[in-house]
Formats: sequence, structure tokens, C-alpha cells
Amino acid sequence: MQTGTEDPVTKVGSPAIVARRLTKRFGEVTAVDGLSFEAVPGKVTGFVGPNGAGKSTTLRMLLGLIEPDDGSATILGLPYASVEDPITVAGAVLEVQSFHPLRSGRNHLRVLAAAADIDDGRVDEVLEIVGMTAAARRKAGPYSLGMRQRLGLAAALLGDPSVLILDEPANGLDPHGIRWLRQTLRDLAADGKAVLVSSHQLDEVARMADDVIVIDRGRVLRQGTLDELTGAGETTLEDLFLELTDGKGIR
Repeated sequence: MQTGTEDPVTKVGSPAIVARRLTKRFGEVTAVDGLSFEAVPGKVTGFVGPNGAGKSTTLRMLLGLIEPDDGSATILGLPYASVEDPITVAGAVLEVQSFHPLRSGRNHLRVLAAAADIDDGRVDEVLEIVGMTAAARRKAGPYSLGMRQRLGLAAALLGDPSVLILDEPANGLDPHGIRWLRQTLRDLAADGKAVLVSSHQLDEVARMADDVIVIDRGRVLRQGTLDELTGAGETTLEDLFLELTDGKGIR
């Protein structure tokens, strides 16, 4: 386990994200019910389930935005709220972000970078990674949903974090953008990052993920490598998902 004075480095193969018996209730509704899973560096982990399954609530507990009623969540061995330099530990895109409509995409990132004492050179690096160099000096107000998603990912990458937590990052992307996202996340995992992706696009998850966690009603139904869950291609992730969630699909 990391302490506050150690560099937050986790070896490939050991867990970067650990959830243990996470539970969250909202009044009489149990949104997350004893959820346990891990995500490791060097892999893309797909996190899938129907609407209302508890995915977004779980991601917010991982990032300390919601306090669990029971259980624990750690990133690189620590609760995220205890991490000294969080921007270098975990980058997150939980929803399509709002940007000042009169500020350029590049200047939006420059403000974030300045607040975190990150050099402007990193801003240009992440803009290139997300394919926004040409549009970066335009005002953000007219940006499409897909461009906002790219800018949100650029912000998440500013601190070159070891962990990425993304909620529906493909929303608003066209087919070219989805292909770009898939390859970008695969490349980031190949660089040793742990990438946790919540998505409804099961075909796309099957094309990008190494490991998959299927949840419903706040509980893990199945988790393992994609090959383990699909029998190395004997079934599809979609068919498995529909079988596990009583055939109701994404509600």
C-alpha cells in the first residue's frame, strides 16, 4: 500500500483500482450493493450494465465524490481523497463538461494546467493526443458534443495520470471518433495505465477491453477477461449481457 510520501506507482498486473464491498443507498434505494472488483495497469477494463445498474455511482465513489455507506475504494493503494497530487494519479471524465463559451479549448486547458502547476507544453501534448490541435484555438462555445468529449479527455490526461476513469466517453463521437477513442485507450493501456471505461456500446467494449465487469442492480454479475466471459469468441459480449440481465437489455 502506498503512503502519502511514496510515488504512486503500481506494478503491471497488480491492482490499480480496488473496490471492496462498496455499498451506497439513497433513501430506500440501494444503488450499489456490496460491489467488489479490481482493475489493473496495462489493461482496458470495461464496466457495463443497464441504466440504473449503479455504474456512475460506483465511479463517483472511486473518486471520492460520493461517500459509500459501506466498503472501500482505493486508487494506487489509497482512498482518492487522501492522494497528495491527485491529477497525476487519476484522470476522469464522468460527464460531458461545460466550458466557458468564449474561451478557446487550449485556454481552458491552460487554466487547468496553471492551477495544477503544469507547464503549457503539456497542454499542447494532450491536444495532439486527442486530435484537437487544429480546433484548439477556436472558442469552445460552438464545439460539438464529440469535441467536448475530446477536450474532457485532454483535461483528464493533463497530469499524465496512472489511472483513467471514463463514463461513456464515446457519447457524441462519430464512427471515426469512436475508432480514434478505441485506439487511444488501447495505446494508453499499452503505456501502462489502468483504464476503466463505463459504456453502453457493448460491441465497442468488446473491441477495446481486456477485462470486463458486468453489473446490474448494484451487484457484480460476472467479471473476468473478455476471452473468459465470451468463451474466446463462442458467444458475444452482447449475448452474455442480455442473458445475465434477464434479457431486458439496456433500460
